[in-house]
Amino acid sequence: MGIFAIAIDGPAGSGKTTVAKKISETMGIIYIDTGAMYRAVAYYCMEKGINPKDEAGVLSVLPEISLKIEIKDNRQLIFLNGEDVTLKIRTQEIGKGASDVGTILKVREYLVDMQRELARKQSVVMDGRDIGTNVLPGAEVKVYLFADVGERAERRLNELRLMGIESDIDEIKKQIIERDENDMGRKHNPLKKAEDAIEIDTTRMTVDDVCGEIIEITKKRLGEAK
Repeated sequence: MGIFAIAIDGPAGSGKTTVAKKISETMGIIYIDTGAMYRAVAYYCMEKGINPKDEAGVLSVLPEISLKIEIKDNRQLIFLNGEDVTLKIRTQEIGKGASDVGTILKVREYLVDMQRELARKQSVVMDGRDIGTNVLPGAEVKVYLFADVGERAERRLNELRLMGIESDIDEIKKQIIERDENDMGRKHNPLKKAEDAIEIDTTRMTVDDVCGEIIEITKKRLGEAK
């Protein structure tokens, strides 16, 4: 079949990460969580007392940040300066910070180079907000997932509860809306559907249904490419 890439884009809570992980397991290809990379940068800045919106501050410490990605049992681990921060970066606050540092061009360039290098070496399923439009514009399969805000907030609430974190549904909705505005309105590589991406509304779909649809699309595309 050769090396191929599946690019999955969409707003926060649309199901990108859950779906991408399931596809990785089902198809036996590597899953790359690009959002975790932005979260790691935001985490480092916030630990240093730097507001992720402060471009000068973020860029002043960017040279200090060394990220390493390890794939273990088809699971991506993020190491920040030698420390495994995979779980530490999953909070809602760090997620907002990731969106903020993602507006900074030099941060994006630094991480995109790393993401492209990973995809050159092996077949991958990669999720984010500009994968099909910027990171992997030549991906064999491009998908854009979306869902209504209420559904996305419920998913995030359940995710936080599984991590032992209680939160307010209205506050989560507010943060999701703010993040959408930030991601779609940023100057550099904003969130948008690639022209050749297939849209899937995941609001009333199960994870298995979404994965099944994407896998069928992939098989068809790869078959056509032969």
